Amino acid sequence: MIRINLLPHREEKRKARRQQFWLLAAVAAISGLVVWFVGHSVIAGYVESQEEKNVFLKEQIAELDKEIAEIKGLREQAEALLSRKQVIESLQVNRTETVQIFNELANQMPEGVYLRALKQTGSRINLVGYAQSNARVSNLMRNLEASPNLERADLVEVKAATLNNRRVSEFSLNVSIERSKTEDPMGKQKGKAVVVGGAANAGGKPL
Repeated sequence: MIRINLLPHREEKRKARRQQFWLLAAVAAISGLVVWFVGHSVIAGYVESQEEKNVFLKEQIAELDKEIAEIKGLREQAEALLSRKQVIESLQVNRTETVQIFNELANQMPEGVYLRALKQTGSRINLVGYAQSNARVSNLMRNLEASPNLERADLVEVKAATLNNRRVSEFSLNVSIERSKTEDPMGKQKGKAVVVGGAANAGGKPL
C-alpha cells in the first residue's frame, strides 16, 4: 500500500491563497485611495471654480453699484439744472409781474381802503389792511375778481379795529395771480413779504 503525504501541497495552497488575499486587499486599498483622490480633486475643482465665479460676480456687482451711483449723481445734476432753467425762464417771462401786480392793486383799490402789508408765496398774495367798512372790503374783493391779472379773492379774516381813534375794519384776504402757464416754477420759493406804508392807500384816500 502506497501512502502519499499531502500536507506540503495543502500548505502551499494556503500560502498562495493568503498571498492572493493580501494582493487583492492592497489593490482594493489602492483603488479606494485613487477614487478618493479623484473625487476630492473633482470636488475641489468645482469649489475653486465656484469661488472664482463668486469673486467675479462680486466685482461686477461693485462695478454696477458704482455706475448706479454715478447715474444717480448725473440725474440729480440734470434735475438741478432743469430746475434752474425753469426758474430762469419764469423770471424772464414774469420779470415785470411785480410791477404789474402793484399797478393792478393800485387801480383796483377802492376808496376808504388802506393796505398795511402784502406777502407773496408763489402765485398767491396775502393782503392785510384797513377799510372804513366791511362793504368796502367786499368792493375790493369784487374789483380783484374782475381784474385781468388777479383771480380767486378769498377773505381770510375781518374784524373791528381802532385806527387814529376811528373804528375801522381790519381785514386779511388772499388773491391769486392769473398766469398763462399752468405750472408755477416759483411756487416752491419762500414767500416775499412787502409792507406797504405811508399816509394813503394804493389808489385810495387816507383813512
